[in-house]
Amino acid sequence: MALPYQGKIKGVIFDWAGTMVDYGCFAPLLVFVNVFKKWEIEITAEEARGPMGMLKRDHIKALLAMERIAGLWQERYGRMPEEADVDALYADFEPMLFTDLASYTDPVPGALEVVANLRERGLKIGSTTGYTAEMMEIVAAEAKRKGYFPDTLVTPNDVFAGRPYPWMCYRNAELLGIYPMGAMVKVGDTISDILEGVNAGMWSVGVIQGGSELGLSEAEVANMQAEELEARMQVVEERFKAAGAHYVIKQIGEFPALIDRINERIAQAEVVEVLV
Repeated sequence: MALPYQGKIKGVIFDWAGTMVDYGCFAPLLVFVNVFKKWEIEITAEEARGPMGMLKRDHIKALLAMERIAGLWQERYGRMPEEADVDALYADFEPMLFTDLASYTDPVPGALEVVANLRERGLKIGSTTGYTAEMMEIVAAEAKRKGYFPDTLVTPNDVFAGRPYPWMCYRNAELLGIYPMGAMVKVGDTISDILEGVNAGMWSVGVIQGGSELGLSEAEVANMQAEELEARMQVVEERFKAAGAHYVIKQIGEFPALIDRINERIAQAEVVEVLV
């Protein structure tokens, strides 16, 4: 059972791509599709997005574990995928991603304003990612040049394992000096983000527009028929809630208003549901 926390939210841990930068999370998507194509395996964009948010090597491993993709691999190579195949694909993945990574670092609309609002309230800003530390050297530097720079950045290289495990959130809490975990909110655009926050005992929030689960560019969102867009967003919301999200918002700009709502729930002695 969870322990009661009396106080207010002290910090927020944001995901990077698809949440605060790279609207639609397109940087890794195209590379996953192209690296499998190089190995003569055609995967869909939907399949490529499935494990998004995980450490990229783990992402490739998860793709190879999918029944359809594993079947294509066996058909092409005469055997099921092995650990060595994960390494080989990842060896091709990294240089492909590094080539264009800096081009996918623009803050999503509203992200800078959200951070400014939270800092005015005295909240600390942490971050986690599915990118490696080397990849984040590029992303963080470019994002900072464009105005986005959280107080802390923790990558899967800094901990025992990446998402959906909670270790990156715990490390953020340590670096930010925040305790208990119920005094923080995790915000992200993938199922692995939601699970990371839930597993860490934090309030967990999913963002739909701009995220990988919705998988649409700004232009596609702007030009899509309202009914179709709403239907697609509803599907994403249901996925987030099924994964344990406490809240789901349409876009990142809606997030600051949630802080007051969560603080009200804390004041009423509500606690984050975690297993211990």
